[in-house]
Amino acid sequence: MSKIPIDTGPYASGLDAGPANYTPLSPLSFIQRTAAVYPEYASIIHGEQRFTWAQTYTRCRRLGSALKRRGVGSGDTVAVLAANIPAIYEAHFGVPMAGAVLNTINCRLDAATIAFILDHGEAKVLITDKEFSPVVAQALSQVKQRPLVIDVDDPQLSEGELLGDTEYESFLDEGDPDFHWELPKDEWQAISLNYTSGTTGNPKGVVYHHRGAYLNALSNAVGWDMGHHPVYLWTLPMFHCNGWCFPWTVAAIAGTSVCLRKVAAGNIYRAIDEHQVTHFCGAPIMLSMVINATDEERRSFDHQVKIMTAAAPPPASVLANVEKAGFHVTHVYGLTETYGPAVICAWKSAWDDMQMEERARQKSRQGVPYHVLAGLDVIDPASMQPVPRDGATIGEVMFQGNIVMKGYLKNPAATDEALAAGWFHSGDLGVMHADGYIQVKDRSKDIIISGGENISSIEVEDVLYKHPAVEAAAVVARPDDKWGEAPCAFISLRADSGTVDEQQIIEFCRDNMAHYKCPKTVVFGELPKTSTGKIQKFKLRDTAKQMGSLT
Repeated sequence: MSKIPIDTGPYASGLDAGPANYTPLSPLSFIQRTAAVYPEYASIIHGEQRFTWAQTYTRCRRLGSALKRRGVGSGDTVAVLAANIPAIYEAHFGVPMAGAVLNTINCRLDAATIAFILDHGEAKVLITDKEFSPVVAQALSQVKQRPLVIDVDDPQLSEGELLGDTEYESFLDEGDPDFHWELPKDEWQAISLNYTSGTTGNPKGVVYHHRGAYLNALSNAVGWDMGHHPVYLWTLPMFHCNGWCFPWTVAAIAGTSVCLRKVAAGNIYRAIDEHQVTHFCGAPIMLSMVINATDEERRSFDHQVKIMTAAAPPPASVLANVEKAGFHVTHVYGLTETYGPAVICAWKSAWDDMQMEERARQKSRQGVPYHVLAGLDVIDPASMQPVPRDGATIGEVMFQGNIVMKGYLKNPAATDEALAAGWFHSGDLGVMHADGYIQVKDRSKDIIISGGENISSIEVEDVLYKHPAVEAAAVVARPDDKWGEAPCAFISLRADSGTVDEQQIIEFCRDNMAHYKCPKTVVFGELPKTSTGKIQKFKLRDTAKQMGSLT
């Protein structure tokens, strides 16, 4: 029996939980219901491909069945490295139907990191999109134990090497369309594994459970007021926090997923026009894309499109231009450890009449707890007492509840530290306003948020220190109009280094790590240090801010 509250007192006797009155919470129940109620409704659009909910449910059952027949079972890890295509959506249901744990991998990572994730998560199966075959081939050559490799031969791609033992559609043919799957006996059972760089360069595996995925999926629908049958455009990567739980949300409300392999302004406008898209998510770069689109890229539309954005709050001018273009923006906040968005700037009608600048200030606040988040506060980490609600006193943003991760895989020390004193410690600094809305003032010191992706400054520094000319290096965030933030490297060179310029350093980084993590700016000179020799990053952050935004 699942971990459920034990009732005591006069209401306990003879009033036990059983099949008639208790079912473990799992988002798998969403697709089962929707396929039964709305079987003929559109589920997925991918180029020329069209699927109904009946078809998608059958494909998910085939996937679960085929995995079981290949020996995949409870607690096994199935990794997926793919763009936003039907296969990765189907894996959100088919993999847990087999009792396994879904590990969606960031397709922008370098081969060494992908290999680490496959080994650390002990992936038994890897479903891989042939678009990324070059980096996947390198990763597979480095793993300690090669998983069963299944290639997705997407008809949208004319190129790409097939690396695996079988192709995805052939693998589905191995499965039973009437596969009898079961909900987990324990809703605390792991459903997915998501790796985050955290505050060091070593990826940490964040474990989600069925209960949290179920609740956050519903909270997305309620908090964003999505209604039934939305048309959801996949601009947000499904590898990122399981697409903020939206694969399960869209199934719950019988929506239509419009896949988008390449995120670009023209593709976004085309999808809005051709498919009547109503919702999409992403980092603030999405906002920049839609307002900076060329005349050739734009398409006219006469319905409102809702955008959910996270990371750094957009400037007032950006919000104004986005709204003029027919979009409505909702600001949310969360971390990988909180299933994606867990805080929302819940809008109040009284704010509608404010001037744009004041409205933008209200919208830039991270906000209040999601409906299913039990606790949210700004707390002094030393005393573990809430800070005054004055909008000025800085503390650490902390979370409690069902949409906080189970913990970090195989890392009890980091888990204990993150969940100390009954709260999840985000590492983000913020203030609490008098009306109960939080506002994040500074991200975790060593993390750069670029295009919605976490970049560890320590990881970048480790690469820089490998350059023979580098004596000391420190990496901080510099404002970037397109990406929100971008890595800025401060470097002091060895006396005998000769002539080394910015481009040489950037190219060295690009040869040794994922390109999106590489510095976009390099500043040479002495680094400010304390009396004990520690680099004073706060001074470098101030310098980077004073340099202004990259464009």
